[in-house]
Amino acid sequence: MPVTAVPGTVPEPKSQGTEGNGATVKTRELGRTGIRVSPYCLGTMMFGRAGNPDHDGCVRIIHRALDSGINFIDTADVYGPHGESEDIVGKALKGRRAGIVLATKVNGTMSADPNRGGSSRRWIIAEVEQSLRRLGTDHIDLYQVHHPDPHTDIEETLSALTDLVRSGKVRAIGSSNLPASQIVEAQWVADRRGLHRFRTEQPPYSILNRGIEREVLPVCRAYGMGVLVWSPLAMGLLTGRYRKGGPTVRNARMKWVPRHLTDERKLDAVEQLIPLAEEAGLSLTHLAMAFAITHPGVTSAIIGPRTMEHLEDLLAGAAVTLDDEVLDRIDRIVAPGTDIGPIDVSYTPPSVQHPALRRRSADERAAVAR
Repeated sequence: MPVTAVPGTVPEPKSQGTEGNGATVKTRELGRTGIRVSPYCLGTMMFGRAGNPDHDGCVRIIHRALDSGINFIDTADVYGPHGESEDIVGKALKGRRAGIVLATKVNGTMSADPNRGGSSRRWIIAEVEQSLRRLGTDHIDLYQVHHPDPHTDIEETLSALTDLVRSGKVRAIGSSNLPASQIVEAQWVADRRGLHRFRTEQPPYSILNRGIEREVLPVCRAYGMGVLVWSPLAMGLLTGRYRKGGPTVRNARMKWVPRHLTDERKLDAVEQLIPLAEEAGLSLTHLAMAFAITHPGVTSAIIGPRTMEHLEDLLAGAAVTLDDEVLDRIDRIVAPGTDIGPIDVSYTPPSVQHPALRRRSADERAAVAR
């Protein structure tokens, strides 16, 4: 089964040098921001005590990624946890900041204080200063709201982010994990109130979780938004490490997303994808990454290596493209626009999460019965 580039399906990005590291890479437009980024974005969630506690080792991983031609780094204030990942990125970018598109996020809970988290103006204006300090920079290229915040008016959030753009501390703003309806609402509010609008969205996307193909990706394309997708390897399921009937892998990830990693339907799909990858002459990891960046609505896929070995394996598959036959067979295993079950850490709206919002009270039900 051939694995080839298919002319005409996805516009070929222009070849462009990446300032500061001497590499020449294929880059893509990050929505309509005018910024160009590599198809792989280096995610740093695994840098720090939550993953790799060796700061110097993490710095070497970042430098290797930059030397390979990756010019896009994504982190968050909560990674590490509590800013440790941003500290590591800041160390790695000393002397190399100019050529890098640097993205971070705000919204996650940073302490027991209920006001040290969320998307309020109070918190955003305070926390951006801490991220800038940890990152060792005077500006953030892409500042993203990590999760929807049902307790904060979107106008409040966009107003604060607009002030950061106007001050020069932030170049562009983005959202993460927003349902399509909330993406539209945010765009509408920005237009009506004369505020800066979200230029990017960061949703989950993989062969096993294709739900964003139905509405999120089309909405983002309609508004000219760039899309950087997280978990293209489905939290590790698409590495082949987790197999149906195989030994239980006991690690931190299994404790974090146990339902996802033990979902029989997802494991069934993995068992079908492994022979498909083998017939195509690919590892499952390379098949999964190539799939994620094939969609024309996806700008960049976030890779999250914990070790240098992980990074080298991902880089080895960076040039892989899939032909129509392979993509059609993937579609038969997991239908377009469908999720094979949720990811434990995916955003669940309050209307689904809380029984009180989807059930009438016992008194109301009793009154109806009478």
